[in-house]
Amino acid sequence: MTVPARSGVTRREFLRVTAVAGSQLLAGGHAGAGGGPEPPAELTIHIAPVRVEVAPGRIVSTVGYNGSVPAPVLRLREGRPVSVELVNETDMPELVHWHGQLVPSAIDGVAEEGSPAVPPHGRRRYTLTPTPAGTRWLHTHARAGVHLERGMYSGQFGFVYVEPRSEPGRYDREVFLASHEWQPFFSGEPMMGDGGEGLGLEGGLEIGYRVYSINGKALGHGEPVRVQRGERVMFRILNASATENIELALPGHEFLVVALDGNPVPAPHAVRLLSLGAGERVDAVVAMTTPGVWILGTPNDARRRGGLGIVVEYGGASGPPRWIASAPERWDYTMFGTRGPHETPDETIPMVFQIRAGGHGHFDRWTINGATFEESEPVPIHRGRRYRLALHNRGDDTHPVHLHRHQFELVRVQESTGEWTPTAGVRKDTVLVHPNQSMDVDFVADNPGLTLFHCHNQLHMNFGFARLLRYV
Repeated sequence: MTVPARSGVTRREFLRVTAVAGSQLLAGGHAGAGGGPEPPAELTIHIAPVRVEVAPGRIVSTVGYNGSVPAPVLRLREGRPVSVELVNETDMPELVHWHGQLVPSAIDGVAEEGSPAVPPHGRRRYTLTPTPAGTRWLHTHARAGVHLERGMYSGQFGFVYVEPRSEPGRYDREVFLASHEWQPFFSGEPMMGDGGEGLGLEGGLEIGYRVYSINGKALGHGEPVRVQRGERVMFRILNASATENIELALPGHEFLVVALDGNPVPAPHAVRLLSLGAGERVDAVVAMTTPGVWILGTPNDARRRGGLGIVVEYGGASGPPRWIASAPERWDYTMFGTRGPHETPDETIPMVFQIRAGGHGHFDRWTINGATFEESEPVPIHRGRRYRLALHNRGDDTHPVHLHRHQFELVRVQESTGEWTPTAGVRKDTVLVHPNQSMDVDFVADNPGLTLFHCHNQLHMNFGFARLLRYV
């Protein structure tokens, strides 16, 4: 059973739906009639062409899941198996990746790990046990290369919310928001990031976009997020971009960040500006205390005018949506962590990111430890050992790097001054590493099988930025 995508759902509405659904997908987790384990829930994902009306008269033809972009939110129950059937209604082989879940390589949806693709007009079925709880997502892991209609440039993505075994329910309304860009094109000019940093200075081809969206709609189109004064709204936000890192703000309000990449943080912290690399998620509670009609959007004026935002409308409020620029604010993962000690790793694996300039009109290549993916050998790891990935970005690009089938804990982050800030308790699967920045993260090798580490920027990954870890 799938649930149609909505801008928001109250806790009361969700509990009513789950009570009616019984043993179906939304309810999950109850014992069978005989008191034994409940049979797997059933889930079908159709991969098929879809037309997205991003704005009136502006229709994008793409590929999506279950008839919409983003896909209808999938709510699974932690630990309850789900029988998944993937139905590919396109002319190309496809891969569906369960981003952030601790699954075997065979069903992770990654060719490099040995996951079989879903053939054109074919099907594939397997059983998935959702874990861990929290805001996860699914998306295509097909290689795009120079084809800007494939891979993450398409509409193949959607939220997967894995219901925890116990839900504290410290909010009144839940809103899922996924950003994405449309109509990509190759550009030989340096691109500008949200923070104004110059990207692509070596002259290689970059990706530009003609329109931006949240939940498949450009700012000002589609339904607003409707709220009431005094509500506490849980925003679950996903950056589902192929290549863009984003910032978001809601004038007159603060985001109380309670989870990163679906994992609760040990030190929830209020901020006015959210920063998400491609593939990252943020769960944040907003107290609705400033009535009006507002724009939740990017501080980047050009991108906001291009559609990167959504209207938040209080009950009884009217008038055009307002945007008020605020002072720049520093985003730092360590503000959500503690200073607790870490176990000593069994081994440290250096991961040094560099670029091979392609020159004007050509493609750059990205390397890890001096080698592109095609030139590299898998990194050997041993089950049960603790590894420290020593990330060091020597290039001019900001890289959202992702580790499949595992989670890692931030250990320390290098500041712009060169000083290191220790941290603990912040667990993620994707982390943004800025130019000339270093970061140490730890993971335990507890999920045997080939494991991919890569930049979640589709262009960077397709042109060298990836490495396999192999259990030996």
